Amino acid sequence: MKNNFDTKFFQKKKFENKTIFKYFRNAAKDLGIAFRSKEPEVIFNFSYSALVKIGIVLIAVCGYRVRSKVGHHIKILGKLSQILNNKNIEILGDKMRKKRNLDLYEGGIIISQKEAKDYLNFVKGIIKKAEEYLKNQKSLF
Repeated sequence: MKNNFDTKFFQKKKFENKTIFKYFRNAAKDLGIAFRSKEPEVIFNFSYSALVKIGIVLIAVCGYRVRSKVGHHIKILGKLSQILNNKNIEILGDKMRKKRNLDLYEGGIIISQKEAKDYLNFVKGIIKKAEEYLKNQKSLF
């Protein structure tokens, strides 16, 4: 699969496997926090964080580092969607991103328990697919 990386948002970089493992563990840690929480806002925020972080992991596997600039979460979600060949990542991920932004910049939002759990299960599935992708890469996992 040919992935084009916009140099405005991504910088070519070779990562060691131990760094990729560290990034993966960080995403898994956030997912674990989301699973252990009972608070919908905590579940939602840590699910979103895990989704973005798993995107960073797969981008690193492709040999790129994410540049931190306005709009980089959109690019991470789009690239994750492309790498895993799953358009829902971009669609639902962007919906999560917008909700997170409303919560941060517009005075807060209400996340229902059901909505939080639905997002959590979605992200859990994406991380599982990412893990399968990583296992299929030479010299990883």
